[in-house]
Amino acid sequence: MSEANWYVVHTYSGYENKVKADIEKTIENRKLQDQILEVQVPLQDVVEVKNGAKKNVSKKMFPGYVLINMIMNDTTWYVVRNTRGVTGFVGPGSKPVPLTESEVRPLGIKEKEIEIDIEVGDNIKVISGAWEGTIAEVKEINQHKQSVVIDVEMFGRATAVEIGFLDILKL
Repeated sequence: MSEANWYVVHTYSGYENKVKADIEKTIENRKLQDQILEVQVPLQDVVEVKNGAKKNVSKKMFPGYVLINMIMNDTTWYVVRNTRGVTGFVGPGSKPVPLTESEVRPLGIKEKEIEIDIEVGDNIKVISGAWEGTIAEVKEINQHKQSVVIDVEMFGRATAVEIGFLDILKL
């Protein structure tokens, strides 16, 4: 069986949520939950200032696009491609191109849950990023965000810093 990947689907502008709802309904009706795993319209929180008042709103990161995590085969391609509002997959010709892990990561979409054998109080070494080489004690573990919180010395005092699971090594 093939592996599931994230694909980008182009839609009519303003139809992203309708396309998402229609695909999810089709998944349910055709029992494709094991082939089309997730449909997302990536949002970002922004602060808008209107009439001098600040307001937090969610805006679409990519208007006119929907992300779909699915196993590409003739059935799933047909279902997505023939959903009302979809103009096609992103890729050359009719061949959809999956997103790479480095393209998916900044979108806040987790490819796989990472299991670690670290507990609060354990010492870790940061192996990449701004704090590379730092050895610190784990103060907090956030499984949902796939990160740990450590204290690092900055400007003569301890400051809490969040580091992703992929950037640490247990000592």
